Amino acid sequence: MTTACAPARILIIDDNADASEALATLLTIRGHEVETRTDGISGIAAVAHFKPNVVLLDIGLPDVNGYEVARQLRASADGHHVTLVAVTGYGLPADRIRSAEAGFDHHLTKPVSPEELARLMNART
Repeated sequence: MTTACAPARILIIDDNADASEALATLLTIRGHEVETRTDGISGIAAVAHFKPNVVLLDIGLPDVNGYEVARQLRASADGHHVTLVAVTGYGLPADRIRSAEAGFDHHLTKPVSPEELARLMNART
């Protein structure tokens, strides 16, 4: 994964702690500041204090699904302007439509390639 982009503050919300930590390590090596959470409720709270530029958000969470987390973040002052990226096993066209309707900016299907993630990070505004 190559990166020519400015470092970002990235919050990963995913109930698979091992995958989340592996992705966090990769992003940290690339110069980003990363925090992780394993459920939607703590993820929403983390946005308020961590103030991320990007949220990588799994849709299938154990408490509040990622669609609802995205809607709540878009309705909040802290989450209104973050780049929301669905990082999920749900990859059908209907899933992509549903994620866009919930407020996601991008939809990546697991497993996410490091190159695809790098392109997304480079293209963020």
